[in-house]
Amino acid sequence: MDIESSQLLLNQGLAFLYISSGIFLLVVGGFLVKLIYDSSKLVKNATVTTEIVNTELKPTLDELNKTLKTVNEIVQNTGEGVGSVKLGLENILSKTKLMSKNLFGGLLSGFMTVYSLFCKKRK
Repeated sequence: MDIESSQLLLNQGLAFLYISSGIFLLVVGGFLVKLIYDSSKLVKNATVTTEIVNTELKPTLDELNKTLKTVNEIVQNTGEGVGSVKLGLENILSKTKLMSKNLFGGLLSGFMTVYSLFCKKRK
């Protein structure tokens, strides 16, 4: 091969490389433009979603806070009521215990009196 034909082949190869690299850059550039466009749409949708969540979440959290306060008050009132019932039951049980001791003691002494009278009459 002579130098002129080698030079011609080299020029054709370089032209092919330039053209193919240009096509490659156009394809990659197209994909990058599409990626940037889709990313901007995603960011806009994320912003709208965030705004919706913020506007809807605040009233929901306020309602949840009120509900928790109400439940807390109910639990505290129930605790106080249980304490009152407990004290009342303790008072009733202590009085019943006292009365049963007195009643049992009275029955026992009455039984002993009747028994002693019965035993004296037999003798």
